[in-house]
Amino acid sequence: MDRPDWLPLSYTGAMAEASFTAIIEPDEGGYHAYIPALPGCHTFGHTIDEARANILEAAGLYLEGLQEQGEQIPGDLDTLMFVKVTVPVAS
Repeated sequence: MDRPDWLPLSYTGAMAEASFTAIIEPDEGGYHAYIPALPGCHTFGHTIDEARANILEAAGLYLEGLQEQGEQIPGDLDTLMFVKVTVPVAS
């Protein structure tokens, strides 16, 4: 496995992988990307590809921070549902 760009050049340890569901949605002038299983892990890109690359980098830095603090890397959410809701609006 190649070394991710966000990983320090001095890193020589074994690499593992963690998979997460990322949400990318249109936002003002671009795309907002976030990972629900990693609270606070959000980013933005002008294109979908840029948002995808940015969320990959953000997730790597997020996980690196968890490891530096001695915290465990969480698993992905077991259930992620999208539901349509109807909200009454005064006319």
